[in-house]
Amino acid sequence: MLAGERDTAHARPALRFGVISDIQYADMPDGASHSGVPRYYRAALDSLQRAVAAWQPLDLQFVIHLGDIIDGWNPKDRASSTLDVLVQEFDRLGKPHYHIMGNHCLYNLERGALNERLRMGDASSASYYSLMPAAAILDERNPNAEKNSPEGLVGVARRFVKFGGGASDAQMAWLQAQLSNAGNAGERVIVCSHLPLHPDTCVGTCLIWNYEEVLRVLQAAGNVVATFAGHTHRDGYARDECGIHHRVLQGVVETLPGVDCFGVCEAYGDRLEFRGAGSLGSATYPFRSAASSSAGAAAALA
Repeated sequence: MLAGERDTAHARPALRFGVISDIQYADMPDGASHSGVPRYYRAALDSLQRAVAAWQPLDLQFVIHLGDIIDGWNPKDRASSTLDVLVQEFDRLGKPHYHIMGNHCLYNLERGALNERLRMGDASSASYYSLMPAAAILDERNPNAEKNSPEGLVGVARRFVKFGGGASDAQMAWLQAQLSNAGNAGERVIVCSHLPLHPDTCVGTCLIWNYEEVLRVLQAAGNVVATFAGHTHRDGYARDECGIHHRVLQGVVETLPGVDCFGVCEAYGDRLEFRGAGSLGSATYPFRSAASSSAGAAAALA
């Protein structure tokens, strides 16, 4: 829980943080996704370096990467050194920075090692924002022999694929506790996830498995103003019936070389201002009136 200073609606923001998603760096020639979308592996590092240079002079409380820091095609014997390159770039920020574990991260290294390398805790710590596919759920919901395939699944049911995942009971209990604590402190909350949380922000295969449960918790809390996610590599947006803004960010790895793909988010008393660079569009996300009495700002990593 990262709390911002209390402030008025039109003074300096109560919270300002940098955001970027799906770097998926690999020191290898460009490739493509399963659907043929180009992926610019080496250029992803250049894009991160430009983002770091842009963030350094800004008064940011922190920077968050929304998952998939390295690509799954990295040779196993180079995955660790490749991760070192990215960690060093984030360290150049000179500011707090946080990571969410993505599916590509787990293709390369064990969760415990990632916890330590990305400073999420020690090897035995629970990474409530990690994505760990559950075989029993997939067997029940996806009849295909290849569990990465959504063939035959329709609409939001296409989310039950192996490269996705869901929030466990322990994760949901943790999230509810964080939201409750923030509510008691009079704070608003921004939730960040690797997987998108709202079905209108992404294709079905990229949606978190138990999105309905997650949305119920977020909406019932009454103090969540926005969520940010990655994974799909495409911009997406929806505002739900409770006024929560759901933004999905385009991935660095599929952004043309030389084009920026990062943003800065500022929280004011009545709105979020998202300032995108390059391929990311800027937007204003007003808070719903029911929450306007709370001047606090907070971010929870889920």
